Amino acid sequence: MRAYLGVRGTGLLAGAILLAAAAPLLAQAQAPAEASHPVTFTVTSVGGDGKTAVAKGDVQLRVRNQATPIEGWARDENLFLAILIDDNIATGAARHWNDLRAFIMEQPATTHVAVGFLRNNGTTLAQDFTTNHELAANALRPPMGLRSPASPYLGTIDMLRRWPKTGPRRSIMLISSGFDYFRGSGAGPIFPDVDPLVRRAQDQNTQLWTIYFPSASKRGRSFNYAWTGINNLSRVADETGGDVYSLGTGTPVSLQPHFQDIAQNLRSQYLLTFKTALERRARRPRVAVTSEQPDAEFYYPAAVNIPAAQ
Repeated sequence: MRAYLGVRGTGLLAGAILLAAAAPLLAQAQAPAEASHPVTFTVTSVGGDGKTAVAKGDVQLRVRNQATPIEGWARDENLFLAILIDDNIATGAARHWNDLRAFIMEQPATTHVAVGFLRNNGTTLAQDFTTNHELAANALRPPMGLRSPASPYLGTIDMLRRWPKTGPRRSIMLISSGFDYFRGSGAGPIFPDVDPLVRRAQDQNTQLWTIYFPSASKRGRSFNYAWTGINNLSRVADETGGDVYSLGTGTPVSLQPHFQDIAQNLRSQYLLTFKTALERRARRPRVAVTSEQPDAEFYYPAAVNIPAAQ
């Protein structure tokens, strides 16, 4: 800033102008600093053998493409996992339930498991969250093979709305064709309720692990419908920090490899915390987690929610 106090005949006026211009800066300097707000989200380490611990010093975080210090990088043994099964998929999916039961029974004792079925744009819980894994495994039943106008994305949003107050680690395993029979085939390549589901899952730090299984209806098994469903399942998984599992549009021979991979991923998770100042409006900045380790790879949500200042 230039000061024009030396100009003849205008000293007093220039001084007033200078003080007026400096007032906002002085007020800003004297104002108390905005309290920093911690933001925590889950990062899954999928590089290497997935068993080797990743040190905080080996991880870098960028928020809105700006390098950001990592305040916390820690394990949390407690996990809340909801297994949601779309009642619009073919009833033959139940042939894979023995493998799903084994997956549930092999979860650590600190994993709380819920089992629900999606129909009528909502979630019907067969078993609420419990660490009694036998109860959760026994809650499995064959899907109904419905041909109803329902959306698996609205059904999953319903589950998130009703999610109890739990620890920060949350995951959903969604078994579905991914096709939205509520909105219909004319809704576009990305169904209208996919992005609202992504945003809500990001807000609640919930990863979605999506498994494709063909629809019960002949129409839903058509090539275009099936690929549209898979693409939407992929978007949900990628944007929330999970993964999509599909071997094409046909009926999978086995789901066991998918269950095993998800189990390994759930064992390789960290809670990353950074601090940021709150602003008048809520923000949804994009984040990126990287490492200089050559075999390091991470799954993480594409964006995080920073609430507005109160």
